[in-house]
Amino acid sequence: MPHYDLLIIGAGSGNSIIDERHNNWNIAIIEPGDFGGTCLNRGCVPSKMFIHTADRAYMAQQNTPFGIQTNFVSADWRKIRDRVFDRIDPITESGLNYRTSLTNVTVYRERARFIDKQTIQAGKETITADQIVVAAGARPSIPDISGIAEVPYLTSDEIMRIEELPSHLVIIGGGFIAVEMAHIFSAFGSEVTVIHRRDRLLREMDLDISEQMTDIYANRLNLLLETEVSQVTHNNEFELTLSTGHSIACDQLLVATGRIPNTDLLDVSAGFINTSTSGHIETDAYLRTSTEGVWAIGDITNPIQLKHLANADARVVGHNLCNPENLLSIDRSLSPSAVFGYPPIASVGLTEKQAQDQGVSYLVATRPFSDTAYGWAMEDQKSFIKLLVDPTTRLLLGAHLIGPQAPTLIQQLIQGMSLGQNVDEMARSQLYIHPALPEVVEQVLLEFAIS
Repeated sequence: MPHYDLLIIGAGSGNSIIDERHNNWNIAIIEPGDFGGTCLNRGCVPSKMFIHTADRAYMAQQNTPFGIQTNFVSADWRKIRDRVFDRIDPITESGLNYRTSLTNVTVYRERARFIDKQTIQAGKETITADQIVVAAGARPSIPDISGIAEVPYLTSDEIMRIEELPSHLVIIGGGFIAVEMAHIFSAFGSEVTVIHRRDRLLREMDLDISEQMTDIYANRLNLLLETEVSQVTHNNEFELTLSTGHSIACDQLLVATGRIPNTDLLDVSAGFINTSTSGHIETDAYLRTSTEGVWAIGDITNPIQLKHLANADARVVGHNLCNPENLLSIDRSLSPSAVFGYPPIASVGLTEKQAQDQGVSYLVATRPFSDTAYGWAMEDQKSFIKLLVDPTTRLLLGAHLIGPQAPTLIQQLIQGMSLGQNVDEMARSQLYIHPALPEVVEQVLLEFAIS
């Protein structure tokens, strides 16, 4: 029975735990899929490469206000796709090759499951380890729709590698995956229909942001809200029966209704590892599970499934494995996020509803991008920034942006929040370049100025 100093289940962010501190450790990695995990192979990295291309295609259709005429002619889907994966696939392969080349690392290409405390079954091998890091991620959640199991639907795992651009793509869901994929395929010329059972897209975002994005998409593509799919069939094309009594046909169907942690596939209960009602592994502040010597990081433990949070988990656990007498805790008090639809969205901290639900006192200010000179240059009438501030401490409680460069513009606000700066210091202690777009940040901060 092989025994290791450290066993890592999952080669996404879990793979980044290993560094020079572990040169003398005997290590095993179990990864049946692609090295690099979801983000590199079928998530944030390829999708953003597609989105950058989609932005260019979409903007070619939006130039009339500037006095120029440009046309979008067509998209060579295979060329677009291959540009992305011809770059990513060699990285995936080199990651695997590098790990297998190390004399102190053994890579198992089998599925893992717990059979006891600190005991794993990987294929025909039973493996034990002094320390185990569970970093096995999450997978698409498939809704209970009649006929869904019998049809060749796609998820975010497959949609970016399809052979042909869909003529009509139907997306079930209204979260960030649905929003981003709708932008990609509609920009490339597909007819896109989004079916969402709720009353607006991106319901977890601040209400004003969510409503604005819903309005934008309602004017751009087919958006069916407060609608559910009751049945799906497939015979050369998909036929969807809707809760409204109508039906809709399409040549590709994308199911984007959330993601669930892979704890059930690992049978973590056999390892006496506690999970939450959502199925995520429960950990303490140091990312230790209920079983001594077992840690958990990333999407399998954090419902906020973001790569930068998983990387932060990996850094904490990497330290804690080597420094048991000086443990670091994870700090998720500020967990920024972005949605790369069009326009993009960025958010950090409390939404207005969360502040209200928690009884938190706040001041609120909103500023449109069009109030800045650069906003005039962009002919922008839809983008804005919204801030929530504590009226006593004048610390920023939340920041929510929708508009071009939003994921970049929010970074200075995240930094200010991390450093404990109040809104007056953020607004006045630095010079803002004129007429650059960050002036919208300056202007909304000055909305809170004390007269």
